[in-house]
Amino acid sequence: MSGEGVGTVVSLWRYPVKSMMGEDLNACEVTERGFCGDRAYGLVDQETGKLASAKHPRKWGRLFDFRADFVEPPRLGVPTPPVRITFPGGGSVTTGGPGVSRLLSEALGRPVTLMSSAPAESSFEEVWPEVKGGRLYGTVLPEREEGDRVTDVPAAFRAPAGTFFDFCAIHLVTTNTLDRLRELAPAHRFEARRFRPNLVVEVPDHRGFIENDWSRRVVTVGEVRLKVIIPTARCVMTTLGQGDLPRDPGVLRAMAEHNRIRAGGLGELPCAGVYAFVMTPGTVRRGDPVRVE
Repeated sequence: MSGEGVGTVVSLWRYPVKSMMGEDLNACEVTERGFCGDRAYGLVDQETGKLASAKHPRKWGRLFDFRADFVEPPRLGVPTPPVRITFPGGGSVTTGGPGVSRLLSEALGRPVTLMSSAPAESSFEEVWPEVKGGRLYGTVLPEREEGDRVTDVPAAFRAPAGTFFDFCAIHLVTTNTLDRLRELAPAHRFEARRFRPNLVVEVPDHRGFIENDWSRRVVTVGEVRLKVIIPTARCVMTTLGQGDLPRDPGVLRAMAEHNRIRAGGLGELPCAGVYAFVMTPGTVRRGDPVRVE
């Protein structure tokens, strides 16, 4: 597929607050910090100083019940507009409003601070199910969740400083991968929103986990060029309920059974999609052509 037109962007997603539900977009400006406005905010646990992440469902799984959207589209070169956070019960607050951290703390049952820049050397806690594999990254913590180990993981391995990304600024998945998982495990719902991608790409006339072979290659999306780093190792977040999607541990088990591959230096892990960083900024749009070099 080198240098060839491979596919088409079928959907774009942005998540204004880390681990909350996000926005389905028609177009978005992209810089080296990812989609404009993506993970613009995050919550920090006042007790531990760690980032709040739904990778630790017992503490933060309820974040998936909250929705975040910009009150107006963010643009480069101007101050970031406020984000509206909608609560599970239907009320809402805006970032910068009075008492927003207090209201979020009350709703979540834990003291948190809403921040627009991640603290230096920040980390988050991740539940590591046995099905994911025995080789861990990060520090194993003494607590467990439903029998699974909990790790303390440094944030933003390959993301710009101060951002709330776990690893890289861009996450891409193909409909081909999702379709293949549906074929192999038809009892489970493999929908793109479970995987929280920025870019969903459809590649006609190909079957299977095609982006597994894109590591270290350049993917051009419209006028934006991305360098793919590694396959995206999946975690317990993919199993959580959101909207009409039920909680389903079988989603992660299916990836562990059918697409356990080497993800960089992390060993063999259940994967779906790829991580990338931005080489050439620009604007991406739904319907843009996608090429792999």
